[in-house]
Amino acid sequence: MRMTDSMRYRRPPPVRKRKRARVETPAVAERRAAGDLGPPPGDAADSISLIPDAILGEIVSLLPIKDGARTQVLASRWRHIWGSAPLNLDCSSLSAPRTCGQPIQDPNLDQVVLRILAAHQGPGRRLCVPADYDFAAVEAWFSSPAVNNLQQLEFYYAPCHEPPGAANSSWRGPVVPPAPASTFRFAATLSLANIGKCHLPDNTVQGLHFPNLKHLALHWVRITECSIHSLIAKCPALECLLIYSIVGFRCLRINAVRLRSIGVRMRRNYNWLRALRLKELVIENAPCLERLLRFDPFDGVQVSVISAPKLETLGLVDYADASCPKIIKIALFCITCLMKGLGADSLTTARLVKILAVHIPLLDLDTVIELMRCFPCLEKLYIQDESDPKNFWRRKHKKLIGCLDIHLKTIVFETYHGIVSDVNFASFFVLNAKELDLMTIHVETIDEKFIARQKKLLQLHKKASRGARFHFTTDRCLRDIGDISDVCDLDLTDPFVR
Repeated sequence: MRMTDSMRYRRPPPVRKRKRARVETPAVAERRAAGDLGPPPGDAADSISLIPDAILGEIVSLLPIKDGARTQVLASRWRHIWGSAPLNLDCSSLSAPRTCGQPIQDPNLDQVVLRILAAHQGPGRRLCVPADYDFAAVEAWFSSPAVNNLQQLEFYYAPCHEPPGAANSSWRGPVVPPAPASTFRFAATLSLANIGKCHLPDNTVQGLHFPNLKHLALHWVRITECSIHSLIAKCPALECLLIYSIVGFRCLRINAVRLRSIGVRMRRNYNWLRALRLKELVIENAPCLERLLRFDPFDGVQVSVISAPKLETLGLVDYADASCPKIIKIALFCITCLMKGLGADSLTTARLVKILAVHIPLLDLDTVIELMRCFPCLEKLYIQDESDPKNFWRRKHKKLIGCLDIHLKTIVFETYHGIVSDVNFASFFVLNAKELDLMTIHVETIDEKFIARQKKLLQLHKKASRGARFHFTTDRCLRDIGDISDVCDLDLTDPFVR
C-alpha cells in the first residue's frame, strides 16, 4: 500500500498517563473519619468540600439568619453546619420594616424566634433585639439556653415617648421603661454591648460586672451619674465607649486604663433632652486613649483633657460660635485644658495629636495657623468649611513662614469652589508644606479646563514638597461622622476617611 503525504506526516496519538490513586496520610484519614473534613475529593469534587466543618460554621455564622438556615438543604453534609455554628441572630431581619412606636406587624414573630433558638445547638455569639418587642417575648428569648455565654448583645427596648401633658413646663424628662432583669445575665461573657432606649436604674447597675467587655455603646439611655461611673469602672477591659444622647447626669469623668476610643454625641432640639443631660466631659486618666470623637460640635458639651498621653486623633472641632472670644474658640474641644493651665501633661497631649478634623463655617487661615501652633505634630488635617474671601495670607503671613514648622502630610478640603479665598488658602500649604504627601480637594464638578486653571492658580509647579500629589474629586472626601452609630467604628485608625 502506497503511503500518502497525510499518512506520512500524521502524528502519533498522545500517550495518556494513568492517574495515581490519591493516598491520604493517616492523620487526614483520621480527621475525615471524625467528621472534621468532608468526603474525599473525586473527579467532580469542589474545593468547598475540603473545608473543615469548623471553618464552614464560621462562614455560615456571617450570613443573615435566613440565609444561614437555608444552607441546611444544600447537601447532607450541610445539615448540621448551621445548627452547630455560632449563632448570629438579628431579630429585625425576620420582620417587615415598621415605624417607630408601632407594635410588631407579625404576631407570630416571637414564636419564630423561639423556634430558631430551640433548633440551634451551637454557641451564642450575637443577639440583636430592636425596639418595640413585647416584654414577655424578650424575657423568653433571653432565658433560652441557646444564648448562654453570649458574646455580643444589641438591645433597644422601647421608643422614647412623652407622657400625656408633656408640653407642660412641669415635665422634666422622658418616660422610658427599665431594662428587663435578664438583659445582663450575659455580663460575664459579653465582649460587646449596645444598649438603647431604656432606663438603667441604680439597683441594676450597681451589681453588674463585665470582665470581658471591650465595646460599650449607650443610645438614648437614662442613667444617673453615679451609675455611669460605676458601669465604666466595672468594665476593666473596656476599649471603646460610645455615648449617644443619654440623660440623667451633667458631668462624665473618664478614668479607664485600657480605653482607646471615646465617641460623644448629644442630639439637640429633642423633648427627650429636657431632662438632665451631659454638659461636661472630663478625661481625667486615660493612659491608652488614642481617639476622642465629638459627633455634634454644636451640642454645648464642654470637653477637657487632663491626662491622655497617647491621644492622636481629635474631631470634630468647631469654630462657629461667633459670640465666644477667640481664645475660647480655639479651646472649644480639647485645648481647654491648656488655657486653664492644668499642667505639663496637657501640653504633652496636644503635642502628640496627629489627626484633626475641624469645622470652619468661614474659611480662615488665621484659625488653622493657631491650630498648627497648638498641635505642632499634626500630620493629617480635615477641613469642612464655607468660603470667606479674606485670606490675604501673602501679605499678612509673610514673616510667619520662616518660624512655622509645618509637618502636615495629608490635607483634605471638603468644599472647594475655586474662588480667590480657596486658592489663597490652599496655595499657602502648596508652597510651604515641605512634608506634604497628598492634598485631596472636593469640587462640585470635574471639568478639565477648571482643573487645569486651578492647578495653575495653586502654583503646583512651585510646590514645597516634590513628592506631593493633588487629587480633585467629586466624591465626598470626609465621612459624615454624625452617621457613626456602631461602636466598632471607633476602632478605625482614622475614622474620618470615607
